[in-house]
Amino acid sequence: MKIFLRLIVLVSFIITITAFAQSNYPQGYFRNPLNIPINLAANFGAVRSNHFHMGLDIRTNSQENLPVVAAANGYVSRIKVEHYGFGNAVYVTHPNGYTTVYAHLNKYFAQLDEYVKEQQYKDEKWEQDISFSPNQFPVTKGQLIALSGNTGGSAGPHLHFEIRDTKTEECINPLLFGFNIPDGIAPIISGLYWYDRRFSTYEPGANGIAVKKTGNIYTSNVIQVNSPQISFGIKAVDKANQGFNLGIYDAELLIDGKSVYSFKIDRIHYNDTRYINGCVDFTKFIRDKMSIQHLSNLPGMKLPNYSSGSDGIINLQDNEIHNIEIILKDVNGNTSRLTTKIQLSNSSEKISSSNKTVSPNESKTIRTENAEINLSKNAVYDAVNFNMSEKPDAETVSNSIVLNSPYIPIHDFYSVKIKSNRKLSSEEKDKTVLELNYGSDKNIIKAKWNGDWAEGQFNRLGTARLLIDNSLPAVSPSWKEGAMITINSLRLKGTTKIGDIESFRAELNGKWLRFARVKDDFVYIFDEKCPKGSGSHTLKVTTINTAGNINTQTFTFQR
Repeated sequence: MKIFLRLIVLVSFIITITAFAQSNYPQGYFRNPLNIPINLAANFGAVRSNHFHMGLDIRTNSQENLPVVAAANGYVSRIKVEHYGFGNAVYVTHPNGYTTVYAHLNKYFAQLDEYVKEQQYKDEKWEQDISFSPNQFPVTKGQLIALSGNTGGSAGPHLHFEIRDTKTEECINPLLFGFNIPDGIAPIISGLYWYDRRFSTYEPGANGIAVKKTGNIYTSNVIQVNSPQISFGIKAVDKANQGFNLGIYDAELLIDGKSVYSFKIDRIHYNDTRYINGCVDFTKFIRDKMSIQHLSNLPGMKLPNYSSGSDGIINLQDNEIHNIEIILKDVNGNTSRLTTKIQLSNSSEKISSSNKTVSPNESKTIRTENAEINLSKNAVYDAVNFNMSEKPDAETVSNSIVLNSPYIPIHDFYSVKIKSNRKLSSEEKDKTVLELNYGSDKNIIKAKWNGDWAEGQFNRLGTARLLIDNSLPAVSPSWKEGAMITINSLRLKGTTKIGDIESFRAELNGKWLRFARVKDDFVYIFDEKCPKGSGSHTLKVTTINTAGNINTQTFTFQR
């Protein structure tokens, strides 16, 4: 009888623990949002440029227009239509406190698609962000809600899928909800790095250590370091069973058997996702396209619910050999271990700060003769000896202002002021843009003037300068003037000399016509606004570029 009672208590305890775990992340509540097996191209927390990947990228076999279905009962609470980002997206709110998000879609289900279209014509605006009440578009588990696509900031056909806490809007790792995705492969380690932490991880930067695999254990030779304060970074991927490089979920660092740092990527808010730049070696990521995740906290990295233990900085107070162990896990518990040893050799000279050092949690203003940059207290993740200089530039109406280096990250927006190198007329000022070149791309914004000083805001470093732009934006049609259009769409390719097309408006025979923006193109799918057999049509297109230059073009075609 006692054994029986103990068994009941034990079973009750197990049920209680299981229920507690499932109340945090309900298992089996959400189904696969596609009707094909889940095959991941990216997981939650994977390293991206300036952000964590906030959901699952589910492959659609390189196809578009696959059925996308509701992962559980609920209602469509929001849709978005945007050029970048999610492209076309659906948000479904569920009664269990979660919201699922489905992005890069081609089309919504019929009733929803018609509603959005009507709103676009009413607003005379293609981009939309619409919220709905629970009774407008209820959906059941497995119900068709959209067709998959490649819209927005997508590099190929796939479905981006998220699970969010409805109340806090935090994104939660979908793999914690029990989706059936077979995975028996442990994370793969390809590099280990150490950093001198007496000044900053940026100076002198990463020190690479060769790693070899023996059986299931990764090892390296004894690591000789010349600083008594160091931290580690790890280069590793999770392959799962599907070949793609996925992000690391769980990592722990131990020295002499004692845990000194760990991180786990369970939940992240979009307001905090840029902290990725303080969790990785940003210089290596931008310059060398290499993803190295820090096994320590940088002083300006404030991502909540990410790391635990101490800050991960190892203080070596003797010349003894110390044992290092790094443990990496995926969500399924597949585990890799790296063991090595570390020893302090003769200590090198410490890098010193300057009067232009920018430190975490301190605001800073730095000036040159014709420029000024104002950095907030949240600007940097680690100390930066900020180098700012000017050089003549014959193409511009200012000197080129070198703002340190594009290989150093900035967390939030800073303001930069640049003085023009000659007196500009009000007309010239009205056509002036501020360009920031950060190597891989340029960011161009309209300049705001205060006397002879132009001001703008950026969140990357690079080289800034002022340009006068008198060029017109333009679109070029994919058909010959006056031609009979037999295909199902009109396509216009947008071009600008400087900046971007900031505004696009098309009118068919005097009435607004819904064009979608697809990358640099503008596309209209024929509908009842322009049916077959409707004869000759005049299409007037007005575009405005970053500088504010306006161009109106007229095209004709037959239908």
